[in-house]
Amino acid sequence: MAAEQQVDQLKAADRPQGQGGSRFFFLVIVFMFWFSSYIYVPVLSPYVEHLGASYFMVGMVLGVYGLMQILFRLPIGIGSDYLNRRRPFIYLGLIASGASCFLFMWGVQPGWALAARAVSGIAASAWVVYTVMFAGYFPKEEAGKAMGMLQFTTVIAQLTSMMISGYMVEHWGWNAPFLIGGIVAIAALLLALRLPEQKQEKRQSAIQIKDLAGVMKEPLLVRVSLLSVLAHCVLFITMFGYTPNQALNIGAESLGWLTLAFMIPHAVATLYGSRTFGKLLGDRGTLLLGFVGSALFTLLIPSMPTLATLCLTQVGNGFMQGLIFPLLLGKSVSEVDPYKRATAMGFYQAVYAIGMSAGPFVAGWMSALYGLTGGFWLGGIAAALAAILSWVWMKDAKQ
Repeated sequence: MAAEQQVDQLKAADRPQGQGGSRFFFLVIVFMFWFSSYIYVPVLSPYVEHLGASYFMVGMVLGVYGLMQILFRLPIGIGSDYLNRRRPFIYLGLIASGASCFLFMWGVQPGWALAARAVSGIAASAWVVYTVMFAGYFPKEEAGKAMGMLQFTTVIAQLTSMMISGYMVEHWGWNAPFLIGGIVAIAALLLALRLPEQKQEKRQSAIQIKDLAGVMKEPLLVRVSLLSVLAHCVLFITMFGYTPNQALNIGAESLGWLTLAFMIPHAVATLYGSRTFGKLLGDRGTLLLGFVGSALFTLLIPSMPTLATLCLTQVGNGFMQGLIFPLLLGKSVSEVDPYKRATAMGFYQAVYAIGMSAGPFVAGWMSALYGLTGGFWLGGIAAALAAILSWVWMKDAKQ
């Protein structure tokens, strides 16, 4: 009993003091990080076309974001665990986010836009360390709560920035979102300089190279990573992909309502949904509900005749997908030792970045053959497959 109390005391000593204040301060930085990264996303494709790029080049600019995350997320996670440091990688994310904004401003050729978007992919790769560092402010059993708070802050930052970007371009020109994004990233970097470093136990000061394969073979980590690939396929096929095109095809003049319809219920679900439904249905049941619901609402998208009915599908899809992401994020590190968590998170996020790139790419190919309906059918099938795998895998993981 005394030994258990000693272990608990050691764990408590490892957690930062003044946790409530540290959490809030960290969430402010997270908000600014994603605000800077997403403020230009709604106008990115038109901006690249404005520079004279072909549709093929536009696709390259959009796709390089996920590609860079596939390449960089795992090395960043491994580096953070090996060095037993979090702060330098927090700084890296903010510096890269600001640099990408300024590269967009300074370059007036499509090649500059490609380079800028590649740098923004490196910025997003640092999210590995953000998630692990924030989880360190909570006891292990509250990982789901931590990821819900983090996901909620991310969604609110994305919603806020995406809603104002079109207005800024209309009134102040193409460079306005890039300038504001760069300034916000610099301000966040100045705040991040005050972050205390998180230390692990001395006996676990650095992950060993021989441990890496073991981390990446963790059964639950592999399963939730593959489920997240399918979840991100659906997200980047729908709201971050072709749903806006469907809205324009049925005569919508503004995409603001569509964005709100998806992002507000998505934000609510990320903060409260997975915990509330988790108590009622368990993790397995919550994932089933999220994926089955997402499949249904995705399949309904091409049959909606008006913007209002299309927005209803986005309300449902936003909520259902909001149940999925924080739950998978929390489970990705729930059975991994703290000194290996950045590596595990790097693996998880590098794998799901495949969905961010492959989903819209394959959906674009299917849409070229069968119209937008083909892409949405692909998204529905991906969500249905994830529901089946959740039924099988989460049962096994629980046992």
